Formats: sequence, structure tokens, C-alpha cells
Amino acid sequence: MTILILSSLLIIGLILLMAETLFIPGTTVVGVLGLLISLAGVAYAFLTFPANIAWWITAIATVLNIAAVVYSFQSGVWQKLTLKNALEGGVFDGRTKGLEKGMEGKAISDLKPIGKGLFGDSIFEVKSESGFISVDSIITIMKIENNQILVK
Repeated sequence: MTILILSSLLIIGLILLMAETLFIPGTTVVGVLGLLISLAGVAYAFLTFPANIAWWITAIATVLNIAAVVYSFQSGVWQKLTLKNALEGGVFDGRTKGLEKGMEGKAISDLKPIGKGLFGDSIFEVKSESGFISVDSIITIMKIENNQILVK
């Protein structure tokens, strides 16, 4: 019965450590729980076996736990879980290119205070500085900042 309890504690601790690194990385709760259960198994070994056998059990448990963690990191799971792409856009991505302050256009929807404005041949989302502007009104660009076109 002693061997069953000891092996159960050590195997459950090992499984939880591997589960942390292979299946649910980043939570640390499962890994810490696995480490605590493994330590409980080592403590149980020292309580029930002579010291020299308990030290052997400790050494074997330590080697197996380290080997399991190293294997888990080398298995390639982390490569499948990591982000490899980056976003290319930024705050200013050229959406308002060709527009400048003072340029006149036409409201093609009601601006309440945001709507659509026509400048040249292009339609842009604009924001009214003065509140509501009705459709087909002439609008003037007052400011362009952070891809936002403020009109009056």
C-alpha cells in the first residue's frame, strides 16, 4: 500500500507538470499543483522509507520531473502556440491621403455627428465639430488628426 501511495503521488505530480507545459501553458496553477504533489510524494518517501532509499526516490523523481519538463519544451508545442505574425497597420496608415484642411466637400449622409462625406471622387467617414449636419450640405475640413476628419 505504501508503494501505491508513493507512486500515485509522484505520477500525478509528473502528469500535472507535463499537462502544464504541454496542454495548458501559462496558467501556472496546474504546474504548481503538480510540483506540490511531487514534493508531497518525496516527503511521504522520507516518512515511510529509510533515508538512503528516500534519497534515491527523491533523485529519481527529480530526474523524471526535469526530463518531463525538458521534453515538453522540446516537443514543439510552444511553436504551435506562439504568434508568428505581426500587425502591419498603425495609427496613420494613409487613409486620409489627398485631403487637406480647408478642402470642401458634400455630406452624402446626415452627420449626427459622424457620417459620410464626399471629397473629390472619394467617400470618407467624417465627424462634425458642430453637431448635426443634414445630407447634401457643403462641408469644409477643419482638422485631420489620427485618421479622423473633422468638418464644419
